[in-house]
Amino acid sequence: MNWAAFSSAEPDLAKTVETRFGAFTHHVLATLRKDGSPRTTGLEVRFLRGELWLGMMPGSLKALDLRRDPRFALQANPGEGQSMGGGDVRITGRALEVEDPDTKGAYVTEVEPPEPFHLFRTELTEVVRTYVEDDKYLVVQVWKPGEPVRTLRRT
Repeated sequence: MNWAAFSSAEPDLAKTVETRFGAFTHHVLATLRKDGSPRTTGLEVRFLRGELWLGMMPGSLKALDLRRDPRFALQANPGEGQSMGGGDVRITGRALEVEDPDTKGAYVTEVEPPEPFHLFRTELTEVVRTYVEDDKYLVVQVWKPGEPVRTLRRT
């Protein structure tokens, strides 16, 4: 399921997630190394034309990881201090490399990345938002394809 399908299914959560990612430029991407251990690196993301895009420098280890195993986890930058305005937001899924020149050309027109670069389109498997409500509850919203958002509250 791509970003447009998620946004259509859960517009309020999708807007919150986009706002959270839009608050800062750099976020944290987790990929899997060749030996299966996790690798975390910084990354910029873009929400364009109904897709969540991941762009990377040529030959970067995170790009090579995704070519080998497309599974990823992406966490929005929590920001400064301890406020975590908007909560903690994480997206997991699969990243599929885009080779099509027209698609990459459209991305270049909108984003103007340094070239050459790797471009990955994402398929979502889970979106999670965690936040504090009324200084009393820890609220966790979990979405998976084909399911409504599940909300858990803990004191």
